[in-house]
Amino acid sequence: MINLQGKDILHGAQFSREELERIMDVADMFRNQLETRPSLDYLHGYILAALFFEPSTRTRLSFETAMHRLGGSVVGFSSAESTSVTKGETLEDTIRTVDQYVDFIAMRHPALGSASRAAEIAKAPVLNGGDGAGQHPTQALLDLYTVRSERGQIDGTTLVLCGDLKNGRTVHSGVEVYKHYQVRLVFVAPEQLRMPAVITARLKSLGIQFEETDDLTNALKKADVLYMTRIQKERFTKAEDYERLKDSYILTRQMVENLNPKVVTLHPLPRVNEIATDVDTLPGAAYFRQARNGVYIRMALLALIAGKIQ
Repeated sequence: MINLQGKDILHGAQFSREELERIMDVADMFRNQLETRPSLDYLHGYILAALFFEPSTRTRLSFETAMHRLGGSVVGFSSAESTSVTKGETLEDTIRTVDQYVDFIAMRHPALGSASRAAEIAKAPVLNGGDGAGQHPTQALLDLYTVRSERGQIDGTTLVLCGDLKNGRTVHSGVEVYKHYQVRLVFVAPEQLRMPAVITARLKSLGIQFEETDDLTNALKKADVLYMTRIQKERFTKAEDYERLKDSYILTRQMVENLNPKVVTLHPLPRVNEIATDVDTLPGAAYFRQARNGVYIRMALLALIAGKIQ
């Protein structure tokens, strides 16, 4: 039996396969329970702080929805501009203050390693909602859960990750959970946006099978799951570099229908133009179902961390 009670959720590498399976099973349980009622009572009286120093739609709202669905409450902010950071307060002092009020802290911050800094200070468990170009572990969990939900299994999947793999914290966290399964990974990116060498070196050391290419067409033909990501404008220091690379990959309905009509297409969202809107009505277009799955996964994490479910 796993035990996540009181644990911080900081990076994808912290999970064992047993823990991943348990989290997804609890997410399934909550999904089923919510079919017959709008909310549950597992975390009545508990308070979550949602501290979003960077813009967010899905992560922030799904954390808040998860807490409300479990019967708890939420406080927090959606931008640093509305906080004492504008007066010069440090992250550490913000966390020390918020820690006096709440039972959990979900945080997104632009600085790499910020979630770990917060966890060193806070007594309340910290859930990393994205630390710059670093990690986004709850996204990795909901992505894994969506693969299982869409395909019925994870083992045996050929998973193509496409786009800004250099700066994409969702794919950085993702490979850390996919490595526990018998999957084939294909990384599709322009030379300038390839998966960081530290990650590919670790995969090699673990004997994880992967391929690197800049050719989406050939990769799509062999994909069971295609995970598209946007080119992240906010991570570029030169506007001309972004303009040159922003349209590197655009998935269209015609491509899917001609090359691989059965592919499951995922995207952490928001999309810009890397998936054409005419893809949305294809049976395998799962990215909005993927967003919904974020609620179930975050419900599971909160309940397990609170010790309400073993």
